[in-house]
Amino acid sequence: MLKKNKQELKIPNHIGFIMDGNGRWATKKGLPRTIGYKHGVEALKRTVEGCLKYDIKVISIFAFSTENWGRPQEEIDEIFKLIRNLVTTDLQFFLERDIRLVHMGNRDKVPDDILKAVDEAIEKTKKCKKCILNIGFDYGGRDEIVRAYNKLISDKKTNVTEKDVNDALQTAYLGDLDILVRTSGEQRVSNFMLWQMAYSEIYFTKIYWPDFKAKNVDEIIKFYNSRNRRFGKI
Repeated sequence: MLKKNKQELKIPNHIGFIMDGNGRWATKKGLPRTIGYKHGVEALKRTVEGCLKYDIKVISIFAFSTENWGRPQEEIDEIFKLIRNLVTTDLQFFLERDIRLVHMGNRDKVPDDILKAVDEAIEKTKKCKKCILNIGFDYGGRDEIVRAYNKLISDKKTNVTEKDVNDALQTAYLGDLDILVRTSGEQRVSNFMLWQMAYSEIYFTKIYWPDFKAKNVDEIIKFYNSRNRRFGKI
């Protein structure tokens, strides 16, 4: 925790994480890439703990993108296995911390057993109020916007406004991203929550995701407090 009291800090309401570098972390250690994802789950738990210290209300994570279907099948299977474990074996972790789980992304290509496990976790945590963990899998920012426009078309909406588009998004109830974090040294947003990050601060770090710790959230909050968020004004 930073030396300032929480009351003296600017705290983001909504923080997003592109959890990058799992495979490279494992490769550098001479391990199979899939091992990196297992360690990435533990990093997620540490990160959630770090965010809870600051009473951050929404945490969005990029677990599997619409483009990730092009990865080796073994890696895809491991990622979905870990997602299933996250919402079953690790569910108590979230219940004890009063964290509501939600999902953003498509459902049609996701295996039925994964969807069933996710839906059950969403139902079991729906009354949790301290924080929302928004898990993005088979998710893409452009895809979400396209689906929003198609919804407006099907509703025969004309003279579409920015509010109309925002309200048609799957994630409308989560609000805009205040800060986006990407690990591993890559400096791009990779189709993650494109609409929601219009005025997001962006924090890049060279740390591979499996090495991310709660103390790194302190660094993010420090960075966020150093920013002058003008939203186009003076």
